Amino acid sequence: MAGRDADPVAHRHALRALRAVAAGADAIGFVLYPKSPRCVSAARAGELARRLPPFVTPVALLVNAEPAEIDAAVQALPQALLQFHGDETPAACEAPGRPYLRAARMASGFDLVDFARQFSSAQAILLDAHVEGYGGGGKVFDWSLIPVNVSRPVVLSGGLHAGNVIEGILQVRPWAVDVSSGVEAAKGIKDAAAIRRFCEAVREADARIADSET
Repeated sequence: MAGRDADPVAHRHALRALRAVAAGADAIGFVLYPKSPRCVSAARAGELARRLPPFVTPVALLVNAEPAEIDAAVQALPQALLQFHGDETPAACEAPGRPYLRAARMASGFDLVDFARQFSSAQAILLDAHVEGYGGGGKVFDWSLIPVNVSRPVVLSGGLHAGNVIEGILQVRPWAVDVSSGVEAAKGIKDAAAIRRFCEAVREADARIADSET
């Protein structure tokens, strides 16, 4: 109780993360990119990650971070999956020695098959829209651009929300889906009801796939 009262901002962040977990989220992302309105410090992310229950994965999102910044993230979030969302090379992604996701900015002419081959050590390739700057900007990209012969599992991202995630899952059959702006009441402010609707839609899509395979 003392910790909660002493830092009400941390308490609010923790409540949002736990509400997402209660809705069914399997992973909680922490944006460590200083230019993002959703940015938190590595220390704050570590505090929040320690409140997550077992089997929920913290994810540290990094964009062209310096080695010292990556090391701080690894130290603060020892259980985190790293998500590289900038211009990182395969060597840079592998240097921390941690499991990682590599974001791909999808656009016409982008060779996802070759990209996945270059990042063959990634746990998965996260597919996002190609926009100015970094991150998908809450934009949906053309899912038909995704080839069927990608060598790594894919995580579908980019403009997903409760109204389109079922279609995305049924069409792409991703390993996972990633959402941010699609469950926000305002930029950087997650909405518990929107998160719940999104997770319910994901479960519905999973159920439809399971039914089609029986």
